[in-house]
Amino acid sequence: MDARASVAASGAVAAVWRIESARIVATLARVTGDFALAEDLAQDALAEALQTWPRDGVPDNPGAWLTAVAKRRAIDGWRRRARLEERHATLARDLTERADQWEQAPWQPIPDDVLRLIFTACHPVLAPEAQVALTLRVVGGLGSDEIAAAFLVSVPTIQARITRAKKTLSAAQVPFEVPDPSEWAERLGGVLAVLYSVFTEGYAATSGEGWVRDDLAREAIRLTRVLVQLVPREPEALGLLALMELQSSRFGARTDAAGEPILLPDQDRRRWDRSAIARGRGALRTLDATGRGRGAYGLQAAIAAVHAAAARYEETDWERIVLLYEALGRIAPGPVVALNHAVAVSMASGPAAALPMLEDLAAGGMLRDSHLLPAVRGEVLARLGRTDEARAELLRAADLAGNATRRRSLLAKALALGQRPGGASGADPKL
Repeated sequence: MDARASVAASGAVAAVWRIESARIVATLARVTGDFALAEDLAQDALAEALQTWPRDGVPDNPGAWLTAVAKRRAIDGWRRRARLEERHATLARDLTERADQWEQAPWQPIPDDVLRLIFTACHPVLAPEAQVALTLRVVGGLGSDEIAAAFLVSVPTIQARITRAKKTLSAAQVPFEVPDPSEWAERLGGVLAVLYSVFTEGYAATSGEGWVRDDLAREAIRLTRVLVQLVPREPEALGLLALMELQSSRFGARTDAAGEPILLPDQDRRRWDRSAIARGRGALRTLDATGRGRGAYGLQAAIAAVHAAAARYEETDWERIVLLYEALGRIAPGPVVALNHAVAVSMASGPAAALPMLEDLAAGGMLRDSHLLPAVRGEVLARLGRTDEARAELLRAADLAGNATRRRSLLAKALALGQRPGGASGADPKL
């Protein structure tokens, strides 16, 4: 096998998997009725692609090729395991027909393969964190390191959580089928958490080279729009859509021509997408019109709306943002919320007011393996003129950062200390 052809084929397989994996696994899960089997079949098809594509070339429709190979392997496996000849023929025939029959059905409660997969995987037999971790692996195509970063836990913990979730589904003999609309409410929290996590990874990648994974973020927005059509009066679905639209409005201003990050204080707001801002504000108004109040996603959307309202960074209403973070901390407490609250306080009342909040977070230990806390602490210490301490914190943050672009940015800040006045970076991970 030609080495260059092998490398090219490996790159093609990786690219196709990144783009098509959710739909491939969703199709296989729908046809086989088994989540773990669907994932195994997809991986087997990838292995066959690595053997076949260097020799025969990449097919015109690689996603369909992988799906067809995986279906064929499922047929072969069922034939081997089946004990009755009648079952052999029925399963082999039905497997090739069921996907088309599904698509031809006159109505489906959830009109999107990937969203159906998310609802199905967020089964109440699993703990919420297991629902999200398992679904992120398949729907987002995220690796264990990326999911671990989202949960602020170690990679082995996430791997064990995903394995345990699969075993739980198997032990409970959970059918892999689309839930009835009457069951949506108990799964909605997990679905929203999955969509938010996929968007967050797209907005600010935790690993790899790129600062933004636009494909992930756009897919999360698309799925959330579909979800809002299904539950148009659900405040948190509307809040999540508003948040995503408002945050995505900054995509065009968040990187320079070389792909390096441009943080919020330095962004050219003329490059913000005004139509996305209008859609986000519209979703927030629709949420408020339900009369059911803002939840965690709605409050985060309100924070993003405050940023969108400021023509310049210096005009940001930080006092309003502090109040919104205080409300968010009461209904959805967590270390990242507390960290962002401290950032807002540092901007509204000065860095000295925020430093004790950061010290409390450090003492709590929940962010000890994340770059976020030392990055913010480094910025605050720099603004207080404590340059040596600030540099040490920024270097520690760079060491903890999994994303190469973020790491370079933090190293550059550490090196620049003492060469120019320190300034706030907008350390909120959504900035």
